[in-house]
Amino acid sequence: MLRVWSASPPLQTLLMPRSPLASLPSRCWGLRPSQALRRSHPLSTQSEPCRSSLSRRNHEAKQKRQREKQMALEAGITPKGKAPAGSSRAWTPKEVVLYEVPTEPGEKKDVYRLLPPAYSPRYVEAAWYSWWVREGFFKPEYQTRLPQATGEMFSMCIPPPNVTGSLHIGHALTVAIQDALVRWHRMRGDQVLWIPGSDHAGIATQAVVEKQLWKERGMRRHELSREKFLREVWKWKDEKGGEISEQLQALGASLDWDRECFTMDAGFSVAVTEAFVRLYEAGLLYRSQQLVNWSCTLRSAISDIEVESRPLPGHTELQLPGCPTPVSFGLLVSVAFPVDGEPDAEVVVGTTRPEMLPGDVAVAVHPDDSRYTHLHGRQLRHPLTGQLLPLITDSTVQPHVGTGAVKVTPAHSPADAELGARHGLSPLSVIAEDGTMTSLCGDWLQGLHRFVAREKIISALRERGLFRGLQNHPMVLPICSRSGDVIEYLLKSQWFVRCREMGDRAAQMQVRCRKGSSNGLSVQAVESGALELSPSFHQKNWQHWFSHIGDWCVSRQLWWGHRIPAYLVVEEHMKGDGEDCWVVGRTETEARKIAAELTGRSEAELTLQRDPDVLDTWFSSALFPFAALGWPQETPDLARFYPLSLLETGSDLLLFWVGRMVMLGTQLTGQLPFTKVLLHSMVRDGQGRKMSKSLGNVLDPRDIISGVELQVLQEKLKDGNLDSTELAIAAAAQLCRHLPPLLPLWLQRKDFPHGIPECGTDALRFALCSHRALGGDVHLSVSEVLSSRHFCNKIWNALRFILNALGEGFVPQPAEELSPSSPTDAWILSRLAHTAQECERAFLARELPLITHALHHFWLHSLCDVYLEAVKPVLSHSPHPQGPPQVLFSCADVGLRLLAPLMPFLAEELWQRLPPRPGSNSAPSISVAPYPTTHSLEHWRQPALEQHFSQVQEAVQVLRALRATYQLTKARPRVLLQSSEPGELSLFKPFLEPLATLGHCGAVGLLPPGVAAPSGWAQAPLSDTIQVYMELQGLVDPQAHLALLAARRRKLQKQLDGLMAWTPSGGEEETKRQQRLSSLQLELSKLDKAASHLRQLMDACPSPKEL
Repeated sequence: MLRVWSASPPLQTLLMPRSPLASLPSRCWGLRPSQALRRSHPLSTQSEPCRSSLSRRNHEAKQKRQREKQMALEAGITPKGKAPAGSSRAWTPKEVVLYEVPTEPGEKKDVYRLLPPAYSPRYVEAAWYSWWVREGFFKPEYQTRLPQATGEMFSMCIPPPNVTGSLHIGHALTVAIQDALVRWHRMRGDQVLWIPGSDHAGIATQAVVEKQLWKERGMRRHELSREKFLREVWKWKDEKGGEISEQLQALGASLDWDRECFTMDAGFSVAVTEAFVRLYEAGLLYRSQQLVNWSCTLRSAISDIEVESRPLPGHTELQLPGCPTPVSFGLLVSVAFPVDGEPDAEVVVGTTRPEMLPGDVAVAVHPDDSRYTHLHGRQLRHPLTGQLLPLITDSTVQPHVGTGAVKVTPAHSPADAELGARHGLSPLSVIAEDGTMTSLCGDWLQGLHRFVAREKIISALRERGLFRGLQNHPMVLPICSRSGDVIEYLLKSQWFVRCREMGDRAAQMQVRCRKGSSNGLSVQAVESGALELSPSFHQKNWQHWFSHIGDWCVSRQLWWGHRIPAYLVVEEHMKGDGEDCWVVGRTETEARKIAAELTGRSEAELTLQRDPDVLDTWFSSALFPFAALGWPQETPDLARFYPLSLLETGSDLLLFWVGRMVMLGTQLTGQLPFTKVLLHSMVRDGQGRKMSKSLGNVLDPRDIISGVELQVLQEKLKDGNLDSTELAIAAAAQLCRHLPPLLPLWLQRKDFPHGIPECGTDALRFALCSHRALGGDVHLSVSEVLSSRHFCNKIWNALRFILNALGEGFVPQPAEELSPSSPTDAWILSRLAHTAQECERAFLARELPLITHALHHFWLHSLCDVYLEAVKPVLSHSPHPQGPPQVLFSCADVGLRLLAPLMPFLAEELWQRLPPRPGSNSAPSISVAPYPTTHSLEHWRQPALEQHFSQVQEAVQVLRALRATYQLTKARPRVLLQSSEPGELSLFKPFLEPLATLGHCGAVGLLPPGVAAPSGWAQAPLSDTIQVYMELQGLVDPQAHLALLAARRRKLQKQLDGLMAWTPSGGEEETKRQQRLSSLQLELSKLDKAASHLRQLMDACPSPKEL
């Protein structure tokens, strides 16, 4: 049964004028055949000879409204009360049709009921996904049974999303692209494996659970034991982890759920431990004290990707965690370092971080800087402690920046650490893990927060007369993206992966790059085993990153994650150097055995302490392509599907994830983990930031699919894990009225005061795939998704028309036997074959926007706008002709199969209702039906016919323009075509009937060359050699219409004069001005020509008023 619901009462009340009828309950109704599939009546071809006085006045009033609307559109002005073109404010709530036939999960949907009269996403998307999964359509084992099976493998893994909540619109872009490619390969006949999974997201997940603990219980992590806290994390994961799977299913992702994996699963954990041990045994993993990115708020090292480099133009105050008042940055403090032995001599240095002064161990200058040549080899007095510091020379110092002298703080600056190592300087660690000053700073600073200590240090410099000034200074500040705190560089003993050797191997790998060609398919040939990056401009970043790669710190001071399989041998030191003795093993038993062999002591007397740290999440995610297939075990899946055929992901992960997968994959498996990499751009928010749950700028794709009110969006923030500061910032972003029209953004109240309207999965996927995601950032407005929903509705109505035209008992012919019965039939089949060719080429080139363009053009402009309109009069004949229904069936069948990878729900719903071809091994689902190929439809291609029909379409546009100029709303005037070239009009003879239908005209005839056109007919050029004549006599009142044309001309001339007097400021504005000038001049020329025809008509036939 069908149930139709109106919009929810609050939304309906807000969007519609209040009236007594608004309070009535929504009606429920059934569908009868006459309602569901109503036959369109053929258009009348009779002219309207006369009108009554009243009808004439009504007609003139209607013409006036149409003229005003037309002039407003031409002038680029929106009429009062109307929404601008493309604005989603024009959206009105649609009736929601629900599928309520009792259907158990996994059962096939009932497709024998009548289609609802309008497209409703909730009806269309119901029940299909669980049936697809139960039937096993997404499993590679099923695909071996397909008639079109190629025997080729196609494997891909989903970039495992963080388990910290729900997917955002950036994930939806990834899914839309990947699923389109996967579904195409599956329909093509390849054995497809698309692996689902999720990442444990160490820092992010722990932070979310800690916030939840504090919010609900007022407890910190350290108040629980490690084991109890981990139980809380697993509990949270079990409650929230299913949400991602639900979102992926809502997006139609055709994943093999039986192979789903989580990076903390037992099997995956074995792979992580094995990888760590093998790298250690190969000498590629070691423990050392080095500078790391340290978050004082998280009390942990973090990866480079979690460091946001925030540029500051000058003095800026930031609210930081743990600081009650804002902290100033972007200020350069000048400090004097007295020269030892010379009371009046000093070296002035500038610093933006004066709290680091206690850690200074030297001052450096350039050896060629003449200002300091006389001080080479001298010593300086530390401005705070008075200790002697060397003045050293180093060629890396930039003499033209500031005073040309820099202080050296090796324990808190990567650049200073390298400089200090070259000169044998010992580092002084003056900032502790919690962001307070250490004991090396002295009693007066020890224990103070580093930014509180800053003020005391500046005050001390002033008191000692060594403060030399303060000025604005642009700088780049490293910020922890997880906590918002300023990153500190601290010396820590951590585990590091040697990346140089693996990086050199990756950088030296031959990288294939796409070469452009006429069909986009040409790929430069290179030796087997090369890695292909697409788009090719990423190759430069790839090569640069690997050629400058440093060692990778993989230790994290967390509780949630893969605990490092390394053990400290207590009270044992490495021989000769006094360093701690560490051993690595898959288990403690194995580690104890190794330790006994290393120390020469018995296993029983050894005490081992496991490293409390966990591994960087990127370490485990770098193993995903092969660990998800069962590595280190030699599983059948690993043998069949590894290496993966393609990796598709966001371009921001090229280095941190893709690069590390290549390094570890080649090292641990001996093979590239994949041979092709496809990188798409990012969907960003209004401030250009990446989508981030911690920033509150995340939009759930389900909100676009199902629709949501603004109040609900804001309630999601309140129910989330944001603290009060983050909540205030995110709420302000939601309420901002000046955000640019991007998705994902919190909605603009101006355009969406009541939230997002229901768009549906297919519309969202199609809109996402329509963008050139391989170039710049994706800027997607909700109005674009609504436009795709309108496109879905157009397809829906086209299929309702086609099914009605087929009628009961229709038997489709085999495609290879279908022979068009008219030139128009041949044209649409040729367009269909051409569309299939474009889709095949674009899929091979992985250019999804070309596919969406081709499909949109075929369904909307070729099938709906042209062929369906042209065939309506033909189908009204009795008995029914046999040819057009067969053509309509082929258009629906092939067109839906072409559409299926991008709009799987709509395609399945409609395709299931088509009658099967007799004697064919029909696929049970469109998801495993053969994808149309160029070869299979080649017999339909007629490029010359398409070229001829394009002239017919141009003639249609000319006829419609003439009708609009003379306001011929209902009349069906006769038309004549005349050419100065003998034989040229023969191209139009086969299409005279569709030309009349599409041009809304009466009979269309051909006027021989040299024969004079009938007097008083309107004339318009179709080309340099072809003229179009349209009958006006008896259909237009020349005198009344001349007045209307004159008024319209005055308005256009006023616009033209205004544009001529306006001087634009920029080149882009000038281009738009010139385009508008040309448009206005052309329109004025048409009006003048129309006025001339009307005057001729007046001379030939006086108006009724003169009679």
